[in-house]
Amino acid sequence: MSQSTSTLTADEFLALPETLQRMELINGLIIMEAEPEMSPSPDYHHQAVAAELFALIKGLIPDGKALFAPMDVKLDANNVVQPDILWMSAAGRCHVVERHLQGPPDLIVEIFSPGTARRDKSDKFRLYEQHGVREYWMVDPFEAYVEVWVWHEGRFGLQGVYGPADQFSSVVLMAEVVLAGVFE
Repeated sequence: MSQSTSTLTADEFLALPETLQRMELINGLIIMEAEPEMSPSPDYHHQAVAAELFALIKGLIPDGKALFAPMDVKLDANNVVQPDILWMSAAGRCHVVERHLQGPPDLIVEIFSPGTARRDKSDKFRLYEQHGVREYWMVDPFEAYVEVWVWHEGRFGLQGVYGPADQFSSVVLMAEVVLAGVFE
């Protein structure tokens, strides 16, 4: 991924023409993949894990909506992200505005790729924490684990790191998440 040197507001970013190129606005800077015609699609393992996790979450949600990338989420005046998977509860702070979402989803899942892992662990972690995302899953499809962070009293706390044979309780989904089959 490359980074632009000029800054934009979220509204300016969202007014750009629609493109197939994956782009996010982090602290006013456009972060984008290489040109789509010169860049391969995400790795098979990334996509397989994304599909399994999306199906798992969709089967557990009591209400609201589960979505997957690309979907722009405006967090504030300088940040627009595209999480791999998100869930917004019916009573949550995330809602549809025109062609994008606004406000923090209740659950965000980021699945590491070689070009995104560092940003998912640092810049996006801080953004999601700052905006009060209630639960953040960082997923490594190659090492086969899910790191679950839960927002409490203004900060993320590590709930745990779970492997292919594990299960955990999701605070926001109010359900037991069984990871069997996700990393196959």
